[in-house]
Amino acid sequence: MNKDLVAIFEYLEREKGIKRDVIISAIEEALRAAARKSVKGLINVSVYINPKTGNIDVIAQKEVVAKVTIPEEEISLEEARLINPYCEINQWVDINVTPHDFGRIAAQTARQIISQKLRGAERDVIYEEYRHRLNEIVSGTIKRIVRGATLIVDLGKVEAILPDRFYPKTEKYNVGERVQALLYQVRDTEGGGAEVILSRSHPEFVSQLFMQEVPELNDGTITIERIVREAGYRTKIAVRSSDTKVDPVGACVGVRGNRVKNIIRELNNEKIDIIPFVDDQVQLLQNALSPIEIKKINVSDDRSTISIVVDDESYPIVLGKRGMNARLNGALADVELDVQKMSDYQTAISHERTQLASLEDTRLDEKLHVEGESSLIIGSLISAGYDTPRKLLSTTPEQLVTAIPEISLGKMDEILEKIRKKFAN
Repeated sequence: MNKDLVAIFEYLEREKGIKRDVIISAIEEALRAAARKSVKGLINVSVYINPKTGNIDVIAQKEVVAKVTIPEEEISLEEARLINPYCEINQWVDINVTPHDFGRIAAQTARQIISQKLRGAERDVIYEEYRHRLNEIVSGTIKRIVRGATLIVDLGKVEAILPDRFYPKTEKYNVGERVQALLYQVRDTEGGGAEVILSRSHPEFVSQLFMQEVPELNDGTITIERIVREAGYRTKIAVRSSDTKVDPVGACVGVRGNRVKNIIRELNNEKIDIIPFVDDQVQLLQNALSPIEIKKINVSDDRSTISIVVDDESYPIVLGKRGMNARLNGALADVELDVQKMSDYQTAISHERTQLASLEDTRLDEKLHVEGESSLIIGSLISAGYDTPRKLLSTTPEQLVTAIPEISLGKMDEILEKIRKKFAN
C-alpha cells in the first residue's frame, strides 16, 4: 500500500497537476473518521501520512498523570517517558494506536478519495481550459466509439464527447481519424466531474467555419445575420455588409469559389446557399428563391405566415426534397412558408370565384366599380358586357382577354382578384 500510495502521489503531481499535500490532506481527513470508529474511547485521534514513504499512523493523545484512573485518556509518567523521556505530569503525549487491520481500511478510503480528487481536478482543468472557448472550433482524434455511434474525441488534455445526434447521419467515422467540431457545451456530470460536448450539426459550426475562411467576417465588415441548417444536406446563410464597396456574398464565396469550397469540403459536400440579407421578410424570401419568380404572395396579418405561388415547373425546386428547401427558407425569413403550384392556385381561385358569383348578394349586380382602376379600363369592361361584379366573377381571365385584347392577362387577373377579395370578406 505504501509504495502504491507514493506512486499515485507522484503520478497525480506529474500528470494531473494535483499537489501531493492536497491529496494527503484529503485522505487524512477521510481516514480520521474511520480511525475513531476503530479505536473507540480514545480522544484527540489524528491520522498522519508520510508524504515520502506513504506510511499511515493513527495517533491519539493521553494526559500524563501520577495515577491512571481513565486508561483511555490517561497514561502514567513511567509509561509516558518510554515515549518521551522529557515529559512531565499534566502534559500530553502522542500514542500510536494504529489498528492492525487499518491498512485495508486506509487503502479502500484512499482509493475513493483519490478518485474523487482526480474527478475534481479534471473538472477544474476542463472548466479552466474550455469553458471560455464555447462556440470555438476544436480538433482532435477519435479515440473510441461507444453506445452505438457516439464518438470519444481526444483533445489532448481531456477527452470530449461527440454524441451521434450531434453530427450528420451522412458522416461516418473510424477510430484514429482527425475530426473538427464546435465546442458546444461544458457540463457537470453526476459523478462530480465535467465533460466537453462537441457538435458538427449545429448551425454555429458552419458559422465558425466561415469565420476561419472569410477575414471580412472577423473585422466586422460582413456579418452573418441568419443561418439555418439541415445538417448533412443544406445550409442557408444570410449575410450583410457594412461597407457598400464590399459584396457580402462575393466575399463569402471567394475568388473562384475557393473560400466556400473549403467549407463544403469540411462538411462533406453539404450544399450551402449564401444570400444577401435584408430586413424585409418578403424581400429576403425573394432573395433566397432567386432566380425563381414568385407569382403570387400573401403575408398574414401577424406576419408569421407567408403563402406564395410559383410556376408548376418551379414548384419541386422551391419545395425541395421532403420539403427541406421550403422549410429552410421559411426559417431564414422567420416565417411559416406555404408553397402552392400555379395550376392548383388557379383551380382553387376559379372555384372560389364561381362560388362567389352564385351568392345572393345584390351588390354583385350593381354597376361595376373596381377600386384603384382607371375609368378607361372599367369602360372597356362595361362596353364588352361585363358591367357587374357577378358577370366578371363568372368568367376567366383568358376569356376576358379574348373579348378585350387591349387589356393584358396580368391586369385582368389583378382586377378579378380585387373583386374576389372584396366579396370574399
